[in-house]
Amino acid sequence: MYFPLNNSDGAADKAFKGVLTLKDKIWNWFTDVDMWEKLMFSCLRIILIMVITRLFIRIVFKFIDHSLERHEESRINLNPRRFVTVGALLKNIITITSNFIMIMLLLQEFGVNLAPLLAGAGVIGLAVGFGAQSLVKDVITGFFIILEDQFAVGDVIQTGTLKGTVEIIGLRTTRLVSWTGEVHIIPNGMITNVTNYSLNNALAVVDIPFSNQKKLDDSLAVLRKSMQELKDSSEAMVSVPNVLGIQSITSSEYVVRIIAETLPGNRADLERQIQTYAKEALEEVEARQLSEANGG
Repeated sequence: MYFPLNNSDGAADKAFKGVLTLKDKIWNWFTDVDMWEKLMFSCLRIILIMVITRLFIRIVFKFIDHSLERHEESRINLNPRRFVTVGALLKNIITITSNFIMIMLLLQEFGVNLAPLLAGAGVIGLAVGFGAQSLVKDVITGFFIILEDQFAVGDVIQTGTLKGTVEIIGLRTTRLVSWTGEVHIIPNGMITNVTNYSLNNALAVVDIPFSNQKKLDDSLAVLRKSMQELKDSSEAMVSVPNVLGIQSITSSEYVVRIIAETLPGNRADLERQIQTYAKEALEEVEARQLSEANGG
């Protein structure tokens, strides 16, 4: 207790009362068991939320890696860059989404009202969606192109009237290089259908005309021999080209068809090689026959 001496000490008396009141408040704050209990549980919840978020991200990352490895082993036309792109994209999406949810939960623990924030974010997202519909469409289409493995870098594809080798696959655009050197940059949203020439083995088809004056058996024998020589010198073929026989016939000539299975992307080259070997073999036979006729 204290006793003021005179009225001049009134201000000091009030100040002293204020100090005692502040001291009591601080003491009450330190000794408030309920408050410390709530604070402790709140801190535990915050730590638990952060730990669970980290564990969830790690588990999903391992699941993504395992799934991509299994899909990579079953892929016919392997392209490691494709799986790196898919894995990184999925991991980024999971990380951003998980961290966003974690931040929302932490703000709620600190007493922040989330309703206005979520409403504002929804309005902003709606405005961005309406203002960039084509961009959103390109990104979504690009994501599914990568995820579904529709084509890979290095594949030869055709979309619409454009055909070429895939140089870059992005989330927004895909770049094609035609065989004559033109570069086509296509927004992914415009890719509605794709023909991929690089997934499976191709079939080379060559038709070779012969005059009706030449015997069919001799022509077929020459072609089969030359095709065996071609197989021995080429690694792009799966098997020896098959000389099927007459494909069509007219009054002046008959056409013999040759087919050969080749690795993806080598069909045009193999067709030229078949024609070259067939032509050289026929010229060799004609030269030998001419030499024999001249008594050589």
